Amino acid sequence: MSLVLSLLVDPGQPSLDQRHVDLACRAAGEAGEPDWLAPQVACDVPVTVGTNIARIRAALGGSPVDANLIPTEGRRKRLLIADMDSTVVTTETLDEIAAFAGLKEVIAAITRRSMNGEIDFPTALRERIAMLKDLGVEALEKTLAATELTPGARTMVQTMRRHGSYTALISGGFTYFTEEIGRQCGFDEHRSNMLGIAEGKLTGMLVGPILDKAAKLDGLKELAAARGFGMADAVTVGDGANDMAMLAAAGLGVAFRAKPVVNAEISVQVRHGDLTALLYLQGYRREEFAA
Repeated sequence: MSLVLSLLVDPGQPSLDQRHVDLACRAAGEAGEPDWLAPQVACDVPVTVGTNIARIRAALGGSPVDANLIPTEGRRKRLLIADMDSTVVTTETLDEIAAFAGLKEVIAAITRRSMNGEIDFPTALRERIAMLKDLGVEALEKTLAATELTPGARTMVQTMRRHGSYTALISGGFTYFTEEIGRQCGFDEHRSNMLGIAEGKLTGMLVGPILDKAAKLDGLKELAAARGFGMADAVTVGDGANDMAMLAAAGLGVAFRAKPVVNAEISVQVRHGDLTALLYLQGYRREEFAA
């Protein structure tokens, strides 16, 4: 098995230079010639099996550089599964809805504990939704209008689709949001939870089974099997405890600006880059990106 050391930074602050590459190569011990996928943004360095990524990250110190080891075989994936909240969008939409009920801080505290694996996800979701009973649907409309895509989200999806991949947005959030966010990014499909609504207000309940971590993993397996893919053909991305199973199962699972519990278990981590990092991690060059 051959490996590359992927070094990348936030494209909005293109600061990767030869100094970073030299530091990483010295820490790697044995490295080949650097291959720049995008000037000042992303660089691949061939390294040997057994290279210590912790040593490399330590050598880079406080530099805003994401360093990851990626197998070169089967590097480009044919299936993308992405989380929505705090991944494809910049916020936790449920927390933002709660602001219209004056409960943002209360509900956000439960969200943080759930995303860090301290509370069972279905239990935490039911508890938060129950607290919003009788909130008007206009809160959903205003929240959606204010929700922003994470930089690189649309480029990530459109580039993978251009190169023949199937893409799905699978979220523990709500269909009200995944439908529109999926459309904006160009995902092939979306899956999420459905809020109960009656007479223009939230009922405080969900409709149907909860899409939790097991359902995310099942979605990955189902979509791969339907297309004759193996788990090695998939890339998944997410930030919370409910994403960990699908991150661990995929050929490339990416912890994106993730919670501590996720970073403790998932080796490929993007702490500084935007979502185009998923393309660089697969070896795409900047000129191959969709507009």
